Amino acid sequence: MNLYPLDAVEEDQPIQETDYPSPRPPEPPRSRRRQAPEPPQRRSGGGLSKLALAVSVLALALAGIALFRTLEPKEAEEPPAPPEPVTFQFGDRTMTPLEGMPLNPYDREAFFLDDRGRVAYEKGGKAGVDVSTYQKEVDWPAVAADGIDFAILRLGYRGYTEGGLFLDQTFEQNLRGALDAGLEVGVYFFSQAVTPEEAREEARYILDAVEGYEIAYPIAFDWEPIAPGNDARTDGLDNDVLTQCASAFCEEIRSAGYTPAVYFNQSLGYLHYDLRELDEYVLWLAEYDTKPDFYYHFDLWQYTHTGQVAGIEGNVDLNLDLR
Repeated sequence: MNLYPLDAVEEDQPIQETDYPSPRPPEPPRSRRRQAPEPPQRRSGGGLSKLALAVSVLALALAGIALFRTLEPKEAEEPPAPPEPVTFQFGDRTMTPLEGMPLNPYDREAFFLDDRGRVAYEKGGKAGVDVSTYQKEVDWPAVAADGIDFAILRLGYRGYTEGGLFLDQTFEQNLRGALDAGLEVGVYFFSQAVTPEEAREEARYILDAVEGYEIAYPIAFDWEPIAPGNDARTDGLDNDVLTQCASAFCEEIRSAGYTPAVYFNQSLGYLHYDLRELDEYVLWLAEYDTKPDFYYHFDLWQYTHTGQVAGIEGNVDLNLDLR
């Protein structure tokens, strides 16, 4: 609400002459006065400014500490110790595995003795024998009826002194008898080769002997060292040459359409052969036990030389085909 009325505006009036004394001139209209409002009271902001300053200082301090820690040189950490090399034991020897050689894939806990007292494998396998003239005359139908699936027959051998090639005396009758009894048949040759060419000669000798027969199981190269003191021609044969002999034999057999194999015990497998050069062939291990400990891959396992089978007089080698 206005405190003062609006100023009246006077219009010019005409001058009139009169004897009356001039009236007192009217007082000029009072102009409206407005009082200037008092400036508002300013509230003090000193507390907020100090708080903001303190927060800023704290933030700068924390940033400085973080930067210092980032730039602070760190103590050199010791590199991790290299892993222990993989080794295994063979007798009193500590062996280093052959790089690239497949390892034994079989489950040791899956081997057991069946009701005949023979080693069997829960995950499969066939039972077999290997024989030579030392088993004399064999009743093959009785062998087949006693749970045997295959037979590997010694075809012949090379003499360890003069080096001649000889046919096993019972090979032909064993071959016919095992096949007639329905067994799957393979053969092996006791080698004393000292060169790859001699090994190929042995392979060709075998191929001539089995021509016309069904050989479903492998044809094996069985090279064995002769006991010291017998003047064997193979004494001191270089390991690389031995491996080359086995490979040459197997290639000759494979080129004729048969399955080649290499027979060896643990000593030959660990200390003489380079099994990496032979892994493409069937590997036939001789290790006499109820569970195989051999470190590397193998296919056939001769697990005893004192087996008992109906139709065979005396002891005989027993085998498992784990392929």
